[in-house]
Amino acid sequence: MADYSKLKSITEGLLFMAGDEGLTVKQLSDILQLDAAVAADLAKDLMKDLKSKKRGIQVSLVAGAYRMTTNPDHAVYFERMAYSPTRSSLSQAALETLSIVAYRQPITRVEIEEIRGVKCDRAIQSLVSKDLIEEVGRAEQIGRPILYGSTKSFLEYFGLSGLDALPEPSSVAIDDLEDQTQLLFERLEGRQMTIEEMSFADLDSELGEEPQRESEPDRSQAPEPETVPES
Repeated sequence: MADYSKLKSITEGLLFMAGDEGLTVKQLSDILQLDAAVAADLAKDLMKDLKSKKRGIQVSLVAGAYRMTTNPDHAVYFERMAYSPTRSSLSQAALETLSIVAYRQPITRVEIEEIRGVKCDRAIQSLVSKDLIEEVGRAEQIGRPILYGSTKSFLEYFGLSGLDALPEPSSVAIDDLEDQTQLLFERLEGRQMTIEEMSFADLDSELGEEPQRESEPDRSQAPEPETVPES
């Protein structure tokens, strides 16, 4: 067996060759002809090495596979290269629909619309076309409506290892849509990107912008009335 340092170098090359698909521990084990435990250690050690050296390329565990990603600390420069900010890839409307599916799946279109209070046909169609949500079955009710759930691409897009890695809402109310949407938005803003992700079409133009509410003035900071000294 080759020495550990060489095996780690080989692992780095394999992950580069694998691209966005990445390699699972089993795949690494089969290719390197090593025990799964050793293959896992190689990937984890490579991940630690690149992170400690603050390299531009990192190794991440995404959807059960190790793969090469960019350093999230450099995201602003990658955004400039792509000519469109990463955070605008999904509009508020799209994120709301996506967060409903992510936290409540499997779920029907009617149930999504009941939560959002608006029609969601276009949002669902766009998210399906982007492979972020998919049909996962049929509900046992009249008409047997389609049930939607998230995809592997959803996990990759947000840099999640699995659905159990979804950010936990800080709100006491588990069904707080605003809280869950904000969590996904923050996850999207700070996620690790691959070059292929930069080509995601901007959903804002397809789904439209959500109207923004004007913030209430902070009356707690209002100046106190001046007192006129008695003559």
